[in-house]
Amino acid sequence: MKRIVVLISGRGSNMEALVRCCAAESWPARVVAVISNRPDAAGLECARAFGIATAVVDHRAHATREAFDQALRDAVAAYAPDLVALAGFMRVLGPAFVQAWSGRLLNIHPSLLPAFPGLHTHRRALDAGCKVAGATVHFVTEALDHGPIVIQSAVPVRPDDTEDTLAARVLTTEHLIYPRAVRWFVEGALELNAGRVRQRDGQAQCLMVPGTPAAGG
Repeated sequence: MKRIVVLISGRGSNMEALVRCCAAESWPARVVAVISNRPDAAGLECARAFGIATAVVDHRAHATREAFDQALRDAVAAYAPDLVALAGFMRVLGPAFVQAWSGRLLNIHPSLLPAFPGLHTHRRALDAGCKVAGATVHFVTEALDHGPIVIQSAVPVRPDDTEDTLAARVLTTEHLIYPRAVRWFVEGALELNAGRVRQRDGQAQCLMVPGTPAAGG
C-alpha cells in the first residue's frame, strides 16, 4: 500500500479529487497526510473531515527559504511517503527538497507546459490569444514548472472567456487528470526515461475536451 502526502496552500480541490478517487477506485494507496504552508488553508479542514492527518509548516515562521524547505522536508518525511503530490502548493521548493523526493514528486500546473510556467497562467493565455488552454501533471525538478510531463488536458478558449471562466473550465479537467496520473504512479504504470514519461499500458496521456481544435481540423 503506497503512502501519499499532499501539499496544499488553499482550498485543496485537487487534493479532495485525489482522496475521493483513491477511495472510489480502490487504489493500492492512501493519502496519509495533508500539509500546508498556510494555517488558514481551507483544504486542511477538508482533509480532517476525511480523517486524514494534517500539519502546517508556515513559511512566514522561517527566516530563509532553506530553513522552510528543511522544516517542510522533515514534516513530509515523518509520514514516510512513497509519493508527494503538490496540489495548489504556492511555494517554490528549493533544490534540497526536490532532490530528496526526486522521481516521487508530482505537481499539477494550470497551463499546457512548457507554455506559461509560474503565475497568472490564464491571463497570460488570454493575452497571448491562445485558442487552446489546459493543465499539466509533471514530475517536479529544480527548474520551475519544467519537469517531465505525465499527462495534459486541453480545453478550448472561447472568445468571451475571462480569467475566471477559463480557470473554471481548466480546473474541471485538473480534477480528472491529476487522479489519473497519481493512480498510474502508485500502480507502477509510469516509465521515466531521458526526461520523457510513458504510460506502460498505452493509455492516452492527453485529455481532449470536446470542442478543442484538433491538428489539421
